[in-house]
Amino acid sequence: MYFLLRFLFYLPIKLLWRVKINNQNNIPDGNFILAANHNSYLDFIILFILFPRRISFLAAEKFFSSKIWKPIMEMTGQIKVDRNSHNKNDVYVKVGDVLRSGGVLGIFPEGTRSRNGCIGKAYSGVAKFAHEYNIPVLPIGIEGTFLAWPPENRFPKFKKCKINIGKVFFVRSQDFNKETIKIMKTISGLCGQTYDY
Repeated sequence: MYFLLRFLFYLPIKLLWRVKINNQNNIPDGNFILAANHNSYLDFIILFILFPRRISFLAAEKFFSSKIWKPIMEMTGQIKVDRNSHNKNDVYVKVGDVLRSGGVLGIFPEGTRSRNGCIGKAYSGVAKFAHEYNIPVLPIGIEGTFLAWPPENRFPKFKKCKINIGKVFFVRSQDFNKETIKIMKTISGLCGQTYDY
């Protein structure tokens, strides 16, 4: 299903939103955590279809209850995160499976889409996973997707979008709040914003 979706939608998505991917040479081999800002549903769609590596994203429970999204989520190996549940053991197991197998884990640290196009306060999950598994973080700044598909719009518009790929780095400290700020400042710099939390 993953490769079929990429085959069917690669050119339409790249051309309709005129997506430009900058600094692809920064993408490492092996396992890593992809951390990106989150402006709209297009963020997931563009990265899922156009990014050169297969990504397993942490995805909110609502996508797994949707008749349209659920089969896509399940057949392409996305990881369900029930934000209303205190027990995240199943999430941790699946994250471990992805990272130990040399895969790419995708996380939007803000946990939800921006409602105003600005980067919001982030959770510390990226820093915790990166430190626990001693793997690098690949920061990505996404531009244009908020204008193309803001949360209040039912359907997207065709606007130019960019994926700006930064350089990988490791989380060395267990001060996860400090490391999260470092991650988000890097991401915000990649998309021309600031992180003030």
